[in-house]
Amino acid sequence: QVQLVESGGGVVQAGGSLRLSCAASGRAFSTYGMGWFRQAPGKEREFVAGINWAGGIKSYADSVKGRFTISKDNAKNTVYLQMNSLRPEDTAHYYCAGQQWGTGSSTANRYDYWGQGTQVAVSS
Repeated sequence: QVQLVESGGGVVQAGGSLRLSCAASGRAFSTYGMGWFRQAPGKEREFVAGINWAGGIKSYADSVKGRFTISKDNAKNTVYLQMNSLRPEDTAHYYCAGQQWGTGSSTANRYDYWGQGTQVAVSS
């Protein structure tokens, strides 16, 4: 069993930066592919970024490419989402998700574990 706890959300002006963290409890974090998803009010949950279990393959939604970076620190059992050049449309509740031996898929139902999320609000 893996528990995921996100942190780092907040309110930021457009053009600013935030770094989200997702701390995992449990064993074998190094075997987990991780993803970040977000959901804005009235909208469907959408994929943001993913990283495979080995950390060598990363993928991003087109809307965040070049602005967001996902990374994984197995020693700290933590996955990060560095968000730069934030836009008002990035405002959402951000969730991390994990799947053992995962590829960092963009498909939400591939993931077995989810955190409670952290809120990000970008003001214009």
